[in-house]
Amino acid sequence: MRSRLCAVFWGLLLHAGALCAATLADGDAAYQRGDYAKAYAVMRDLASAGSASAQANLALMYRNGQGAPRDLVEAIKWYRLAAEQGDANGQFGLGYGYEEGHGVAQNFPEALRWYRLAARQGHAYAQVNLGFMYRNGRGVAQDYTTALEWYRLAAGQGNAVAQYNLGLAYDEGQGIAINHAEALRWYHMAAAQGDPDAQNNLGAMYDKGHGIARDSVIAIKLYRRAAQQGNAAAQNNMGVMYGSGRGVKQDDIRALMWFRISAQSGDNNAMNNERVAAESMTQRQIAEARKLARDCIRQKLAGCD
Repeated sequence: MRSRLCAVFWGLLLHAGALCAATLADGDAAYQRGDYAKAYAVMRDLASAGSASAQANLALMYRNGQGAPRDLVEAIKWYRLAAEQGDANGQFGLGYGYEEGHGVAQNFPEALRWYRLAARQGHAYAQVNLGFMYRNGRGVAQDYTTALEWYRLAAGQGNAVAQYNLGLAYDEGQGIAINHAEALRWYHMAAAQGDPDAQNNLGAMYDKGHGIARDSVIAIKLYRRAAQQGNAAAQNNMGVMYGSGRGVKQDDIRALMWFRISAQSGDNNAMNNERVAAESMTQRQIAEARKLARDCIRQKLAGCD
């Protein structure tokens, strides 16, 4: 499994200056209710007047195409203006742009520089991404120990991605001794916040009895929660559980349905499992499974069982 990084998000307004706080709050309220045209107008005016918070939020709206056509170059312009004023959200957004090459040439050293500035202000998402870059040697020598230090800081703030990444490190021994009890602890925290990768990995630990008594019923509940969020590995695991009858009544058609859904998301294990499972099924069963898969996808994975 891979560790994960965080994407840009709508900035909090708690650090806004008193003179424009009410107007920023108005813009935030418009954004939260989906009135992007109003939110854009408010943020544009405040950003032009020099509000760093508004500049960071306006950048996100350009990045996402909310209230204005999507424009990654314009997004970087506003992130930079906010970042240069010391705004942590602006620094994080600018770092993310450099890391992914969005609106600016990809530049890992610049991404690291801006992430560090935001991370030192306690920005949890920047801490996660800084950890990710150390873990993967992006623009810096690979350093699992430093990666874990940044993950811990973000996880201590309740960041689910950091909690998942810590769980994964303990689960697979990335820069630290394998410790299933610690992996379980961090996966549980992230899974409780709805993180699908953590739910899938936690399900696997219950499924295999790693660090905890084996419990297929709990495993399939966790797999299902992750699968319904579109997690391809969990969808494949649902197929395995139905095929073997672990934690659920054995059902070849449901197994093939989940393998097909996962395979269509690009999971290589599911592609192989779909082929093998179909070899022992009738054409009628295969057709039924494929119909169920289509219906499930059309329902956005809700109520597929």
